[in-house]
Amino acid sequence: MTVRQQATWWGVIIAVFLALLWLVGDVLLPFVTGAAIAYFLDPVADRLERAGLSRTAATVVITLVAVLAFVLCILVLLPVIVGQAGALINAAPEYFNQLRAFLSERLPSLAEGDPVVGTTLSTLGEAIRSKGGAFLQSILTSAGSIISAVAFTLIVPVVAFYLLLDWDRLVAEVDDLLPRQHAPTLRRLAREIDARLAAFVRGQGSVCLVLGTYYALALVLVGLQFGVAVGAVAGLVTFIPYVGAIVGGVLSVGLALYQFWPDPVWIGVVAAIFAVGQFLEGNVLTPKLVGGSVGLHPVWLLLALSVFGALFGFVGMLVAVPVAATLGVLARFAIEQYRQSRLYLGSGADRGDQR
Repeated sequence: MTVRQQATWWGVIIAVFLALLWLVGDVLLPFVTGAAIAYFLDPVADRLERAGLSRTAATVVITLVAVLAFVLCILVLLPVIVGQAGALINAAPEYFNQLRAFLSERLPSLAEGDPVVGTTLSTLGEAIRSKGGAFLQSILTSAGSIISAVAFTLIVPVVAFYLLLDWDRLVAEVDDLLPRQHAPTLRRLAREIDARLAAFVRGQGSVCLVLGTYYALALVLVGLQFGVAVGAVAGLVTFIPYVGAIVGGVLSVGLALYQFWPDPVWIGVVAAIFAVGQFLEGNVLTPKLVGGSVGLHPVWLLLALSVFGALFGFVGMLVAVPVAATLGVLARFAIEQYRQSRLYLGSGADRGDQR
């Protein structure tokens, strides 16, 4: 087929895929989730195979450990995080009122000269409590409905188990279906896409998990109120460079000021926790877990999550990362082809001079 015919067929395939995603997105949710879990755990299964286990035994071991970790998270961590998040939202007006009183005492010229500051702080605290409580309630309602759905809780582990068991065979079968003329190029693009996904989903996801656990445990040991919730939030947004440390650090230091003032030692300890976490992220965790690959640019990732989440809901957010990685690799491939084309190089007579 000509290039135009191939582009037409691939365009039709992509349009059909998006239409199916739009129509049956809710039905595909457990299958997409199971596939994502299988992709995340495939390197662990490969490592267990190299250690001497069969693929079946490795899959069973991984499944048992994952189910145990999920149950412990639901029974132990989730109630603590939700409870502390709700308490923090409800306490927001009190904290802002204390901040207004502190400004009035320490900086009377600011408070008296600009009454908007005091009014803004009071209304901001009330807005956080009202809007934040409603937002948290909506998250809990939607998450609870998903988790409590029998189909979701039963299908996801089964899909993840069988996909993890047959992952290598499925990859080989897909490779066998590639057009022979373009198979080498498609394999190279697939390896680049997998490298970007591995850097973000596996590598950056592991960094978020490790840092979130570190922040939560360290803040709890220090005795900071709402330490588990703050650590979870800081770890969750760590995939955006510096944002996790800034958000968690500002929130923790602010809480430490109210809790430990006028003792500067513990306030400094809380700030040092995030300084150490930032050092570990940049010098230990990211080089070891993410590696040299740049993964996905945060702005590009946020755009993909926003667009696909708005169009296809939660399923769209799940497929946004692989789609963003694929489009990024294809864009770099298109730029590479453009730099080798006559459109960029010009005529054959001028090619040598332009190089």
